[in-house]
Amino acid sequence: MADHWRAVDDYIAGKLLGEDDALAAALANNAAQGLPPIDVSATQGKMLHLLARMAGARRILEVGTLGGYSTIWLARALPEDGALVTLELESHHARVARENLDRAGVAGRVDIRVGPAADSLAAMDIDQPFDFVFIDADKQSNAHYVSEAIRLGRSGMTIVVDNVVREGGVIDADSDDERIIGTRALFDMLAADPRIDATAVQTVGAKHWDGFVLARVV
Repeated sequence: MADHWRAVDDYIAGKLLGEDDALAAALANNAAQGLPPIDVSATQGKMLHLLARMAGARRILEVGTLGGYSTIWLARALPEDGALVTLELESHHARVARENLDRAGVAGRVDIRVGPAADSLAAMDIDQPFDFVFIDADKQSNAHYVSEAIRLGRSGMTIVVDNVVREGGVIDADSDDERIIGTRALFDMLAADPRIDATAVQTVGAKHWDGFVLARVV
C-alpha cells in the first residue's frame, strides 16, 4: 500500500509541480551530507508554499530547518521584501541549509538561527510579528512551540504543524513514545487554548501515514 501511496504522490507531483533543479539539488546535497531523509514531500512543500501565499505572508517563522528543503518552498512564497526566520538545532544541518538556500537564490530572505529552538524563540520579541509559522522539529516540544508562535504572531496568523498522526499512534493514550506523548499534549493544548482555532488532516503518500495541524490565531 505504501508503494501505491508514493506512486500517487509521484503522479500528482509530475502533473502539478514539474521539475525543479534547486529543490532536487537540495535533496541530493542533504543525502550527500548525511542528513536524515525526513524532509516534507514535494507535494507537501507546494502545499506550504500555497498556504503561505494565500495567507499573504510577509514574515514567516519555521521551527526545524534540517537542510532547508521546506525553507526554500516557504521563502519562494514571500514578496521581495519579505523575511523568513528558521530555527535549527544542529550546526551541520544549518550549514547544509545555507548551501541549499544560496543555490536556490533565496538566501537573502532567510535568517537561520542555530541552537535549541526554545532558546531562540525565547530571545525573540514581537516588534515584527509573524504571519505564518511552520513547525517541524522535535515533537516533544510542539505545544510549547505553538504557544511561542502565538506570542510572536499577529491575529489571523496561520500555523502548520507537521507529523501529528504518526501512523495512527496519536490515539494511543498508553504510548511511551515521547513523540506521541508530545503530539497528544499538542492536541490537548489546541483544544483548550481559546486563542487558536484548529483542525488536523490525515495524509498518506511518500511520507507514509501521517498528517498535519492547520490552525489560525484568532
